Amino acid sequence: MDSNQVIDQQENKFEPVSVKEWMLTILLVAIPLVGVVMMFVWAFGSGANPSKQNWAKASLIWALIVFVFYIVFAMIFGAAFMAAASSQGM
Repeated sequence: MDSNQVIDQQENKFEPVSVKEWMLTILLVAIPLVGVVMMFVWAFGSGANPSKQNWAKASLIWALIVFVFYIVFAMIFGAAFMAAASSQGM
């Protein structure tokens, strides 16, 4: 068996994720806390389809980026609010 046949067999090992499975995935991710846990399981677990693993990793990265921006904006606007409140004598 040459290397091309081995690569072809490895690529055919995983079937595309079905629409039904994506619907269930989206439903589970929509549940608070359960969704975050499941995204970590799919991203770093060994049994998930590679497409779902990549999607979960990308979603976690985006969630981290949004969380960091949220914290930065909360600090900026919180500081501005505190400065405005202290200048008004509150």
